[in-house]
Amino acid sequence: MLPREAVIGVDVGTAAARAGIFALDGACLGQAEHPIAVWRSGADQAQQSSADIWAAVVAAVSRAGAASGPVRARGIGFDATCSLVVLGSDASPLPVGADPDTDGASPVQDVILWMDHRALTEATDINATRHPVLCYLGGGISPEMQTPKLLWLHRHRPEIFGRARHFLDLPDFLTWRATGAFSRSLCSTVCKWTYLGHEGRWDESYFHAIGLGMLAEERFARIGTEILPPGAPVGEGLSPGAAAELGLPSATPVAASAIDAHAGGIGLVGASLDGHAPGRTALSRRLVLIGGTSSCHMAVSAEPRFVPGVWGPYFGAMVPDLWLNEGGQSATGVLIDHVITTHAAYPKLAEAARGTGLSIYEVLNARLEVLAEGRDPATLTADLHLLPDFHGNRSPRADPSLRGMVSGLTLAAGPDDLARLYLATIQAIAYGTRHIVETLNGAGYAIDLVLAAGGGTRNSLFLRAHADALGLPIALAREPEAVLLGAAILGAVAGRAYPDIPAAMAGMSRIGRVISPATGATARYHEAKYAVFQRLYADQMAYRALMQGAG
Repeated sequence: MLPREAVIGVDVGTAAARAGIFALDGACLGQAEHPIAVWRSGADQAQQSSADIWAAVVAAVSRAGAASGPVRARGIGFDATCSLVVLGSDASPLPVGADPDTDGASPVQDVILWMDHRALTEATDINATRHPVLCYLGGGISPEMQTPKLLWLHRHRPEIFGRARHFLDLPDFLTWRATGAFSRSLCSTVCKWTYLGHEGRWDESYFHAIGLGMLAEERFARIGTEILPPGAPVGEGLSPGAAAELGLPSATPVAASAIDAHAGGIGLVGASLDGHAPGRTALSRRLVLIGGTSSCHMAVSAEPRFVPGVWGPYFGAMVPDLWLNEGGQSATGVLIDHVITTHAAYPKLAEAARGTGLSIYEVLNARLEVLAEGRDPATLTADLHLLPDFHGNRSPRADPSLRGMVSGLTLAAGPDDLARLYLATIQAIAYGTRHIVETLNGAGYAIDLVLAAGGGTRNSLFLRAHADALGLPIALAREPEAVLLGAAILGAVAGRAYPDIPAAMAGMSRIGRVISPATGATARYHEAKYAVFQRLYADQMAYRALMQGAG
């Protein structure tokens, strides 16, 4: 019997590399993951090692293959966080830490993590130029994007910047490591590097305006001269060396990559509902929510929509020939974990959770049901409110200087108090998503369905809070690992199992369960809480005004 035809998706997140083997109808045959190290130096700085990341990819692919059994791989697709990889001559890793004394660290920390905010000053300086390119970034650049990080390196580690021969988005590093080809993905370059996808060019004047004119003078050799749409074949496929490491045949087709959230969008946005794939109009009424360490919110349209505070419009960055707008929350999963693990009641509650074999989230969710005494648990936070911008606001306020706020704390610090604070945090994240959806709709969208995936969506409370706060149905895909599936869809297109991304989305992705929003008293409750959410921001701005000039 011949091995089953399959495609491979590889997803590199913040904490782990994952691999999935998928049949050509989208069924997952096997998956595995391997942890990745993160080195932190202060609250705003975080690095990784590309060598460590690739080793994790190799381990994950090997274990996924063992779980799936024999298959014939038609193609492989990669996605990853939008982290910056810096390589020198002979593609050797270069250290990117803020302190040169750490340059001897092993393995070499050559990756500035996506959530690293060291380039906040550089982002502010770039935005002060008001260059027209910024119109395609929601009106302003974020320190999480790559040109502020490049400018930071140029200013603070000029010797590293000068020695660098390749600046790569992490997804593009993975395709280079797999094939030896230094092409870049349209997804990464448009969304994080200011490449003008609709014009097929870099804007030289932008790089001169922000102090990185040398990149333009070099004809952009260090940041990419061959830009490929997601799913296009890269080079000659897997190189012999990479193929041997991954346990796959040499020349297996490798797809141009995607950012991790955008791979989730590919795995979700075109999902068939009741056996019917969405047309272009239906696609534009869908919002993809990827909830993990951060949350991303993606919507596509046939025409460019300029939405202040929401990234984009990006041409062809996710679905071919469609424009993408991308909202986001810089810390969601991280914030929930921070609220839980820093609370006085956490150690004892975590110990109890381990004893029952449940996650801390399941224990807290169950505790909220008990506290509610038959009422909707949402109402337990009537006097407890939270603004979730602990790591700044990515969308739609686009203000990385914003900070979190909590109103309604008491002197009590027991398990019930933690449960309520946990609930208030999830509700606040859901209100942040509602704010993004309202902003998109105000710019011409008419979102009526949210498709959700990612680690956060494994939490039933997270899903229920979002459905009720938005007043919209939340749809879950048949395949819960939508990000891995999106990467596999790219591999399927590169391997010609499908002619293009829309056909692969229709053939491999289907909607499963749909969560309908609450109505009546619960809906009115969330309306009031959302008004408080907006008021908290206004209050923070009032506090800033009062303190101006005080110190």
